[in-house]
Amino acid sequence: MTAQMREGFAATGPGPLTPDGCAVDLYTRLPAGTQPDIIAAALPAGASILELGCGAGRVTHPLVERGFAVTAVDESPMMLERVRGARTVEAAIQGLDLGERFDAVLLGSCLVHAHDPAVRQELLATCRRHVAAGGSVLIQREGADWHDQVPRESPLEPDGTVRVVSSTGYAPGVRSVHVEYVYPDATWTQTFLSRPLTRPEFEDALAAAGLSVDAYLTDDGVWVRALPV
Repeated sequence: MTAQMREGFAATGPGPLTPDGCAVDLYTRLPAGTQPDIIAAALPAGASILELGCGAGRVTHPLVERGFAVTAVDESPMMLERVRGARTVEAAIQGLDLGERFDAVLLGSCLVHAHDPAVRQELLATCRRHVAAGGSVLIQREGADWHDQVPRESPLEPDGTVRVVSSTGYAPGVRSVHVEYVYPDATWTQTFLSRPLTRPEFEDALAAAGLSVDAYLTDDGVWVRALPV
């Protein structure tokens, strides 16, 4: 089963596809890379984590294995079927209110770059609503030159390649990004919309949601820990 794509989003390849162009079978096999290590190093051992937009559990599973108590949220039931070891919630991030607070809220996959600024602020509001006093929000951003250094490609363990083929203007401030994932047995493509944010723009968006930067966790500024204010 494949859901109807949102305007500006597209995808091709085997298996089910979500409305934002994510291929379930692809995201099941994509490696987590260093992301779980970055997240784990920023949090106390055994912290409770609300993971927003968990997908097929690419980051969820390593966090569970490290002893974190993860509540994994995604709007796609097809993605959630692949998640193991975590409590799962099928829901959109916007407007989500579980009536709970967590030691950490995780907003990965560069979701903060939602092309609609109103949606971006709703995502951040959900983060603020669910973070405990004394807790933190971990956010993944795009790299500073993400839309300039194209085309480019990188290896995917164990035998794949990801190619960012293009990033072109779609609307004022919005880019249309086309990516290919190539494996020996299958190829997927995804086209999605992204609104690049400078560091001041990003920090202003956090401030509007009642959050402030505590630390940039990686040298490239991609991973950020924010605190409620």
